[in-house]
Amino acid sequence: MKIREIPEDLAEEVLAESLGWVEAKNPGMTAASQVNRGQKIGLICMAVTVVLCLILAPLGTLIVLTTAATLVYLITLGHRIYLVRIGLGDDSSIQVADEDARAVPDEELPIYTLLVPAYGEPQVLPDLVAALNRIEYPRDRIDVKLLLEMGDAETIAAARAIETDLPVEVLLLPAGEPQTKPRALNFGLYFARGSLVTIYDAEDHPDPLQLRRAVVAFSRGADDVGCLQGKLSFYGGTTNLLTRWFTAEYLTWFNLYLPGLASTKSPIPLGGTSNHFRREALEEVGCWDAFNVTEDCDLGIRLQRKGWRVGVLDSSTMEEPNVDVVNWVKQRSRWYKGYLQTWLVGMRDPRGMVRDLGWAGFGHFCLFVGSTPVLAVLNLWFWAMTLMWFVTKASFIQALFPGALYYLAIFSWFFGNVVIIYLSILTLRAVRRPELLVSALLSPLYWILMAVAALRAMIQLVTDPSHWEKTHHGLTLDQGEGRGDAAWAKPPTREAPATPEAEEKSLNQS
Repeated sequence: MKIREIPEDLAEEVLAESLGWVEAKNPGMTAASQVNRGQKIGLICMAVTVVLCLILAPLGTLIVLTTAATLVYLITLGHRIYLVRIGLGDDSSIQVADEDARAVPDEELPIYTLLVPAYGEPQVLPDLVAALNRIEYPRDRIDVKLLLEMGDAETIAAARAIETDLPVEVLLLPAGEPQTKPRALNFGLYFARGSLVTIYDAEDHPDPLQLRRAVVAFSRGADDVGCLQGKLSFYGGTTNLLTRWFTAEYLTWFNLYLPGLASTKSPIPLGGTSNHFRREALEEVGCWDAFNVTEDCDLGIRLQRKGWRVGVLDSSTMEEPNVDVVNWVKQRSRWYKGYLQTWLVGMRDPRGMVRDLGWAGFGHFCLFVGSTPVLAVLNLWFWAMTLMWFVTKASFIQALFPGALYYLAIFSWFFGNVVIIYLSILTLRAVRRPELLVSALLSPLYWILMAVAALRAMIQLVTDPSHWEKTHHGLTLDQGEGRGDAAWAKPPTREAPATPEAEEKSLNQS
């Protein structure tokens, strides 16, 4: 494994230049600052108005706020149902058969750069290299950049100890702020040789044919397809109840939500790994925003705004799920914080968003990116209000739901919870994962964790917006979970009945 020592002056020059890429291509549209002057004024005016209304008419103000929360919840829920319906009825995932992927002659394959950022993960590097070694792609056309922080002595030592014929070049990043994954990716892209670029996390086990499938998919697609998002799933997904919830959630996300967004040509928030880019598309939009802690979500929106489309590639990468609750909450808090950052950045110029995405795309952006962390908090709010009512019968709770609002809230609470559980069951049935059924029925407990993570994200958005909370990997090794060759397994073929008649027949057979 080749360790490339970048001269300090060159490294600092590259990092300083890369931090400005997004700003240069999208002036004023980075997460380096959370809100602009107009947003600050708007938020202050809104806060003052709410406080004055609470002083002058507390009950009426609370009723208005409760009504608004109920409507947001119902509209967001309806959007999720719509995406699932689209995803089940029209699987827009791009499929490339094994024989088609292998049919491309080696000499016709482009150079493919694999960016692999890692920090504090010496224990997973041997498995990572083994997983990358299984990729079926000519070695003279694969360019692996392992991105390590200069001060991460243990991971650097682990990299030096690995012997492999895979062309891996280790790039050492000098200390600097913000110390984030997108900062490392921008550094790696500067030295990349490939015309196609993908990202893998240190614990990933990609489909060995994924690069070839992406090449074929790009060649078959339109020239404006700038990115293909691979599907993500988990090995060790049945380790405990938390990993079962996490796995079921990912299955819904990558098999229904994202294909549903792709079918409607809506902006797609990318996953953090296994997204495959045309390099020209990356460079046109300014690459990654080093200050956004979900740089993947932000990048997916910017690609769409610049006229590049994102497709979903039917090829999976197996990841390690979080087996630890604290570790999971930290990771999810970062994701929610990044979604809020991305939404706030986009809303600096809502007219520009409408111009670039259209009204439908703008609506999808608000309902899927902006509302995802909000929905998690509202779930906790409605559950808490319901519990307080049953326990205390407090009159003030009843006063918050006068007349028709009471029935609307009851419908929202009952229908919303039942529907979300039902959507999980539909997903598990479509991808043939019956072993996760019981965990889907217990998913309201999972929503409590989501709400805690969302509240934490909102606090951090104010107190520490660019802080990147590290997700610790290798925890499944401590619990005896196997990795290596057996870790990657192609997920089962999705079954999505094409017609109501087929659905009825399928249900009768079940």
